[in-house]
Amino acid sequence: MNCYKKDYPRPQFVRDEWTNLNGYWDFAFDDADVGEREQWFRDFPKQRSILVPFTYETPKSGIGEEDIHRDVWYHRTLEISEEKLQGSRCMLHFEGSDFLTRLWVNGTYAGEHRGGYSRFSFDITDLVCGGTNDIAVKAEDSCDTQQPRGKQRWIGENFGCWYVQTTGIWKTVWLEYVPDVHLSGVKMTPHLSEQQLEAEYEIGTSGKPLEPGLVLETEVSFRGRPVSRTSFAVTKERQTMCLDMRTPDLPSTECSVHTWSPERPDLYDIEFRLLCDGRLLDRAGSYFAMREVQIDGSRILLNGRPLYQRLILDQGYWKDSHLTPPDEEALIEDIEKIRAMGYNGLRKHQKVEDERFLYWCDVKGMLVWSEAPAAYQYSDNAVELFAREWLEIVRQNYNHPCIITWTPFNESWGVNQIRNRRREQHFTEGIYHLTKSIDPYRPVITNDGWEHTVSDILTLHDYEEAGEILLRRYTDHRDEILASEMSHCGHKKAFAEGYRYRGQPVIISEFGGIAFDNDDRGWGYGKKVKDSEDFLARFDAVTTAIKKLPYVCGYCYTQVTDVQQEINGLMDADRNFKVDPERIREINERRV
Repeated sequence: MNCYKKDYPRPQFVRDEWTNLNGYWDFAFDDADVGEREQWFRDFPKQRSILVPFTYETPKSGIGEEDIHRDVWYHRTLEISEEKLQGSRCMLHFEGSDFLTRLWVNGTYAGEHRGGYSRFSFDITDLVCGGTNDIAVKAEDSCDTQQPRGKQRWIGENFGCWYVQTTGIWKTVWLEYVPDVHLSGVKMTPHLSEQQLEAEYEIGTSGKPLEPGLVLETEVSFRGRPVSRTSFAVTKERQTMCLDMRTPDLPSTECSVHTWSPERPDLYDIEFRLLCDGRLLDRAGSYFAMREVQIDGSRILLNGRPLYQRLILDQGYWKDSHLTPPDEEALIEDIEKIRAMGYNGLRKHQKVEDERFLYWCDVKGMLVWSEAPAAYQYSDNAVELFAREWLEIVRQNYNHPCIITWTPFNESWGVNQIRNRRREQHFTEGIYHLTKSIDPYRPVITNDGWEHTVSDILTLHDYEEAGEILLRRYTDHRDEILASEMSHCGHKKAFAEGYRYRGQPVIISEFGGIAFDNDDRGWGYGKKVKDSEDFLARFDAVTTAIKKLPYVCGYCYTQVTDVQQEINGLMDADRNFKVDPERIREINERRV
């Protein structure tokens, strides 16, 4: 893509000038929580250095201490030229910091953000000066099960499928300069049947009224060839335009646009230019795809054609850096190895991945289910924390064509009494409809695995290890399972009380999880297998059983890699294949 810049943290909205602030920062634990009272933001008591964006729990950070520390501090200086500040706003961006992040600039409080998985920014223009500037960050985390934490443990040791916690900055920190009047963002929605792109523009004004003479130009190209161009007078801070996407070099047929799919992930380049009386104020590059996801009865359609999803569960952990990818190449490697095993998509489990990962899924045609990190205790506070951060996540990642499904809830985590407690059922209904209010074009699943309330897809988790039993269960007892007259997995029913199956598509969204017997470090689902041949036999049996079910339109195998004590990956934690990927690919792509 024309807008691509290696390591750029926000590939859906790219400007030329930015400063990567990753690297070594001063670091300190504040176990007595005295830092604010003693004003560490003015006189920082450096204890050690840390390599941002890796958390102190990881070897990659240079610290590698896994004990829980509630309060941690970061500090660094920042050189800013006086020239950069002339007529510009200085924006400090955090791609992710867990959980409550407070910022001081040159000893003055700049603001805070609550939530561990969404991007947030501070306008620090009025706090910086030309020359050396002082930046201090305090991150407060906890073992509170009301906050969205995903797979992070809340006790001192790993247990079950919960792993070492992630505290503080764990994604890129970066600096950007924008004009006083600038583009804040553009929400892009493809309308395939109309062959149009709907663009909703948001203008940042820094609190000032809009000047006359503002014009916004948009130019679309495909592989360097012009497709569409439009301009309009900017009269308010939010405006919407539709761009004609019919491509001149395609025949005038029912659909004369280039579409995005796993087989052919065609992407368009788009550039936005904000001008005032002909003078360029701001420029940003992006990209989009013309693709459409629809529910048609019991089928899922991509661009009007039935889509069978061969997904794999991906938790996005690395041995030495945990939730933080070691580099951009590691993200690309994962996607390519998933593709090499015959999968056309993945379910990003309990994590909002680095946005560069979504970029490469867009480029390479990898379908993505975007899932929220779960809380584990229901309360009014949990509802508020989750709703705020989930809406931030949906808005930030809306433009990525690879995301074809939103999955805000998993296995009744955080809504443990959803089966018959109306408060918790209302919560999931509310999140469903809030998600739809922002994005009515993608399916939303609540709640993945069992005890669904309102949901566009019925998803079932079943770790039965015998293929013949799995096939018989969903063949002989299909109607009872879908009607919630019996459990599909031994202990949970498909729908919560008061809800029923309404003909939605059905996907087995967790199964498998096979581990080897010669590895005594951890666990998998069911009995461990003895060797690779036993593994492939069982993998073939359970995967083929699901593929033989005519009413099931996809599956998601657990999982891509081993993660700490969970050793049921198709690759180990170092990304080495445990079995021949070509044999996995043959099983996945084989027709039955």
